[in-house]
Amino acid sequence: MARCHPLDAWIARLALAACAALAAAPALAQSAAPGAASPAAATPAAAPAPASAKTVPLDRVLLVVNDEAVTQWDLDEARRVFLEQLKASNITPPPDDVLEKQVVERLIVQKALLQYAKENGIRVDDTTVERTILRIAQENKLTPEEFRRILAREGVSYDNYREDIRRQVIIQRVREREVDSKIVVTDGEVANYLATEAAQVGGDREYRLSHIYIPVPEQATPQAIDASRRRAEQAMDAIKAGKEFGEVAATYSAAADASSGGDLGWRGPARLPTIFVDVVTRMKPGDVSGILKSPSGFHIVKLIDVRDRDQRTIVEQTHARHILIKVNEQMSEAEAKAKIERLREQIVAGAKFEDVARANSEDGSATRGGDLGWLSPGDTVPDFEHAMDALKVGELSQPVRSPFGWHLIEVLGRRKEDITEQKKREAARRAIQQRKSDEQWEEFVRQLRDRTYVENKLDDR
Repeated sequence: MARCHPLDAWIARLALAACAALAAAPALAQSAAPGAASPAAATPAAAPAPASAKTVPLDRVLLVVNDEAVTQWDLDEARRVFLEQLKASNITPPPDDVLEKQVVERLIVQKALLQYAKENGIRVDDTTVERTILRIAQENKLTPEEFRRILAREGVSYDNYREDIRRQVIIQRVREREVDSKIVVTDGEVANYLATEAAQVGGDREYRLSHIYIPVPEQATPQAIDASRRRAEQAMDAIKAGKEFGEVAATYSAAADASSGGDLGWRGPARLPTIFVDVVTRMKPGDVSGILKSPSGFHIVKLIDVRDRDQRTIVEQTHARHILIKVNEQMSEAEAKAKIERLREQIVAGAKFEDVARANSEDGSATRGGDLGWLSPGDTVPDFEHAMDALKVGELSQPVRSPFGWHLIEVLGRRKEDITEQKKREAARRAIQQRKSDEQWEEFVRQLRDRTYVENKLDDR
């Protein structure tokens, strides 16, 4: 039920303009649909055109990723989207040869992730895609029709945009299954985090950072390490020569956030990678670090801003319980909704909520009869929170759809509460989980990329 969900964070960053909406999406989600034919390839054979007809260039295969082709159309579309990302972030594009290398690498990683998803039975149906697009429109206070008109005005095909969303959701599900579901944060880690934060210089502060990441392949040779180090040095030389940090990040960084200037957002010291902490807490806004070395590669960090966060927090809390039926590969949208409706009928007919929850709910609260405890604003995803806030104490909701599936919600009580310490503990737990997730996902993608066979035909053009 945690709200700290990467896809939610991505949706929240979407701007009203369609180009900015595409720009806010992670870089891995922007090329043509896996296995989908490009426009030229999809055109059926036809009789020879008359001499006066316009010549249509062939859609050539430029890469083979494992056993899947990447065509010129794929590359051109990914390049267009990447340039829109840079434009929305006010970043000057790198030279054409550098831009092409960046786009090609993102296409390779995206193909590898989508192939991995397919091999492991991870799919996203049309209903889930349409619901995600609806959420994007709602987050931007637009009707679906208005959102479609904006896409059309910006020259973005709705079908292509929908497939972009499908790929992003698929990749997010890979991350959830292979990384997030395996992360455990103990009470001891939370206590150590808070103690470390209190002891650190600047522990009561948050830092907004941008970074450049130059990876080192797993089991890299000394020559490969030297090549990555030289690339990091070239990036540092460009910064010292006066180039904007975001432009250098777009040119050199291999991180997915490179197209947004490497922006890491606001983070407390304990959420920062260990190699960043000692450096960042001694920096002033505007400062750029030296080249930092970690097991996965080389980093350069810029401190954008600093803010205090030690303030008392008093909120209205809601004591709620719920039943969740997930929508996934095993349970379709229609099946999940039908099941949650049957469970509601059982409760209305006299069955105890807690008994139905223990027998049917598909999350960790099932053993507690669905009890979620006292919830503060922001503890749950918006769809769940809005439905919960509209209920009276003792009232049972109608079926509620969230990104996790279908819920029944019952409110047990409400109160005003000082949650300063609780908020610190929850923020610590989320920060530890996010840090582990980022590190393990980065490693997962790196290992997958190292195992991916790539046949490069770009030089044959």
